[in-house]
Amino acid sequence: MLDKDDLGPADETLLDLLHEGRITAPYAAEKTGYNIQYIRDRLSRLVEHNIVTKIYEGLYELENDPRE
Repeated sequence: MLDKDDLGPADETLLDLLHEGRITAPYAAEKTGYNIQYIRDRLSRLVEHNIVTKIYEGLYELENDPRE
């Protein structure tokens, strides 16, 4: 699992958004200014490490914040 030292700036920003509620990649890209493909890649990485859950096609929610 990733720990807080493994998180990059985009990961931190995504986790902050996820604390507010569920997100989609287009929403996160719009809110953060990051490229949508980069956001999808980061979300996939967070899913691989059980930090984020993909609850429906394109919809993500926070499962376990490694910063806490």
